Amino acid sequence: MEIKIFNKWNLQDIVVNDLGLRRYINLQPTFLPKSSGRYAKQQFHKSKMNIVERLITKLMVPGHRGKKHLISSGGVVGKYQTAYKIAKKTFERIEEITKKNPIEVFVRAIENAALREEIAAYQVGGIIVRRAVITAPQRRIDIVLKIIVQSSYRKSFGKKEDMVTALANEIVAAYNNDASKSEVIKERQRVEREAEGAR
Repeated sequence: MEIKIFNKWNLQDIVVNDLGLRRYINLQPTFLPKSSGRYAKQQFHKSKMNIVERLITKLMVPGHRGKKHLISSGGVVGKYQTAYKIAKKTFERIEEITKKNPIEVFVRAIENAALREEIAAYQVGGIIVRRAVITAPQRRIDIVLKIIVQSSYRKSFGKKEDMVTALANEIVAAYNNDASKSEVIKERQRVEREAEGAR
């Protein structure tokens, strides 16, 4: 019997093209993307979580930015079922738009949006020096998922557009590498431009 995520989409045919991210994007076939905190205790074990589950866990705190809630996440926090339904409807919307396997579209969007280098600031004597550093693969994925969810939540919070539509549009725009429509692609280009100037 073939295992399909959400009982709809096959994960076995999807290949991660970015070699740096291949070990960190888990596409193990699963019926339900929920590990119940099995990998939470050890820092990098989240790589064993299915990539769709990692998106759902980010959806649990979509208003969180920095060390505080920039926008209230009150409607989602603690309700896995709510975040699960948003993710499922989002992938259904992506399939309608692209006519492709939405999980593959999501993986390609992550590959396009994952920044390769960023700025690190450190003090030398009395001055602060900024240098370009290569971004760790785990961090590349974390940043992409965070920005995709937060930007979609900002676009839908108190607006006519709902979260499902905003999230689907953001992922499709990242898949198309369209900086004019995708916040995460725009942010990647900005950070990489700064890093290039600090080399």
